[in-house]
Amino acid sequence: MTISTVTGDGGAGAPAAAPSQVLHDQDCDVFQEVLELVGRRWMGVILLAGARGATRFSEYRRFIAGISDRMLSQRLKELEALGLLEREVVPTHPVQILYRPSPRGRGLLDALEPLVDWGHAHRGGSTGSAAAPARRQG
Repeated sequence: MTISTVTGDGGAGAPAAAPSQVLHDQDCDVFQEVLELVGRRWMGVILLAGARGATRFSEYRRFIAGISDRMLSQRLKELEALGLLEREVVPTHPVQILYRPSPRGRGLLDALEPLVDWGHAHRGGSTGSAAAPARRQG
C-alpha cells in the first residue's frame, strides 16, 4: 500500500468517489484495524517478546514488566485465535506450553519493524538526526 494525500475539499458539490478513492477507503479501514490490533494494551509487546525469544509463559512475563498473569494468559489466547501466535503443547511432566509467532505473526512483526525504527529515531521530539538502531537479525 502506498500512502498518498489527496487535495480538495470533498464538499457537497464534489463528484462521486472514483474507484481509486474506494480502494483508498478500504486501505484506511484495514490500516485502522491493524492499528487497533497492535494498539490494544499488551498485544504488540507480547508479539515483540515472542520475536525476541520468549516461548514459555514465564519468559513472556519476564519480558513484559507490569503485565498480570491473567492479562498475559488472555492476550496469548487472543493472539493465538487471531493466528498471530502458535501454541505448542509439549507432553512432558509437567506439560509445557510454548508460544511462538506464527508465519502470519512474523509477517506483522516485519511490517511493524520500520515503525519501531521510526519511533526510536523520533522519540522525545527528535528531529530525526539520530541514527536508527541496528535491525535485529533473524
